[in-house]
Amino acid sequence: MHTNSASRLLLFLGTALTLRLNQALRGDDRERGDVPGWVMITLMSATLVAFILVMAQEYLGAMFEAAMAKVNNP
Repeated sequence: MHTNSASRLLLFLGTALTLRLNQALRGDDRERGDVPGWVMITLMSATLVAFILVMAQEYLGAMFEAAMAKVNNP
């Protein structure tokens, strides 16, 4: 995943979460039930993982390549 597309995904998830929370807090959604805590935690965790992957993608790739080189050439 390119950094640009990962950044767009992260921005989309953050925006969707913010809009949904605003809607829930205002009470505009007639079909709204209570948002369970696990849903909120899942969305926040997914956003955090996406953010970490975007920021650390190059470093994690280099770490993986170094580990594979050590395994292939002991």
